[in-house]
Amino acid sequence: MAERANSPSKPRRSGRAKAIEQVVTSYFEAATARDPDAMAAHWHADGVGDLVPVGVLRGPGAVRSFFSELFAALPDSQFLVLDTVVDGGGATVQWRMTGTFTGGAFQGLEPTGRAVELRGCDCLEVDEDGKLTRNTAYYDGAAFARQVGMLPVQDGGVDRAMRAGFNAVTRLRAALAQRTQGDTA
Repeated sequence: MAERANSPSKPRRSGRAKAIEQVVTSYFEAATARDPDAMAAHWHADGVGDLVPVGVLRGPGAVRSFFSELFAALPDSQFLVLDTVVDGGGATVQWRMTGTFTGGAFQGLEPTGRAVELRGCDCLEVDEDGKLTRNTAYYDGAAFARQVGMLPVQDGGVDRAMRAGFNAVTRLRAALAQRTQGDTA
């Protein structure tokens, strides 16, 4: 039997890979539905969510609490999965989230009414029972802070002034350290 030219063959996926993809897809469908209870139900009791810009969430209750706060703060939030790669015992999911910070407080910040658009990547591990055991999630926390108004607009006047002040203090500290070392030598 002849192969067709320019026809890439799809690699066969194992049953485990399909099961992982189902868990991850269902988890992000729950995020899209803004359903923190359904999200928490995907987690193993000892699961660890490491949201790099925010901190570590331990167990389904912490996941539920975090996402309840997020969805209350951005009541129109939407998650869009851009790409999913399943490999070994887990999956990597690239996503985009949009929303408006008009609801409740989030991470100690009062709502500002500003639009938020973040891109991120979750690296999820799934056990043999189909439960999430670990998720290391990356997104730009500084971009979030800028978008909600906690940090100044990047490269704007206030941002440039903050950098200049920081650099001046850094140079001053270096000069003082050098002077102190010269006095003790």
